[in-house]
Amino acid sequence: MSATAFLFPGQGSQYVGMAKDLYEQHPDARKLFDQADAIVGFPLSAVCLQGPEEELRQTRNTQPAIFLHSIIAARLYRSEQASMAAGHSLGEYSALVYAGALTFEDGLRLVRLRGELMQQAGIEQPGTMAAVVGLEPSAIGDVCRIASDAGIVQAANFNSPGQIVISGSVAGVRRAMELSKERGAKLVKELPVSGAFHSPLMESAKSGLRNALEKTSIHDASIPVYANVSARPVRKADEIRRLLNEQLTSPVRWEETIQNMAADGASTFVEIGPGKVLQGLVKRIRGDVQTRGIEKFADVSGQDA
Repeated sequence: MSATAFLFPGQGSQYVGMAKDLYEQHPDARKLFDQADAIVGFPLSAVCLQGPEEELRQTRNTQPAIFLHSIIAARLYRSEQASMAAGHSLGEYSALVYAGALTFEDGLRLVRLRGELMQQAGIEQPGTMAAVVGLEPSAIGDVCRIASDAGIVQAANFNSPGQIVISGSVAGVRRAMELSKERGAKLVKELPVSGAFHSPLMESAKSGLRNALEKTSIHDASIPVYANVSARPVRKADEIRRLLNEQLTSPVRWEETIQNMAADGASTFVEIGPGKVLQGLVKRIRGDVQTRGIEKFADVSGQDA
């Protein structure tokens, strides 16, 4: 079986001017931008299209901005349908909207709230994240266990072979960075983030998100959506709701997700939304599959534009 999988990016893929050509050249894109501004109650469209960058980089704005770009691109791209989907962290919400488990409106409300809660958690429990390249997951596990004497630290993103992001308290992460260098990591780099995402320091965000998820109407997904927490396909509404809440403090098992999608028949992976981050990760995980991106008007045109 040869199948197409749609992938939806997460935080870090944003840039000022994202979706600008879609906005300028397609009335449906403008309609969704206007709808989004009304739902979130502030000019999200202006932040996406004009910035400033400091404003776009605020987690509470970044998340709905990337989600919006992804959904617009997915709605306008009608050349093919995906038989499975996944999203990196925030992108899981975009994937669930594509799969019909969430409406656009509810998805946007949830990601805006999620961004606000995560930003607030980062203020209440300051933390950081760092990328570590060139160590095996078992070595990272050892490093985090030893470094946890200095403070909370755990693996947050298993992105691709040899590329793992760690997250936790500033002291814990910096100690783990030192240990990673001692273990022979090729690259260790602290990331410019506003909190320790996918770590226990996001615990305070969970109750607010759980309440919102419980009040949100979630449907069974029309296609399998591979969850960050389990790296396995989910379709049932109750399981989707539970995994979205767990995701805040759990690692993103991206490498495993892509391997599982490929094992289940995906031979083409299409990144829907801003940037090329996920295409790069897929190439490192599976050199035998095709990748491409749907980001700009040129990518979606050729339909009834």
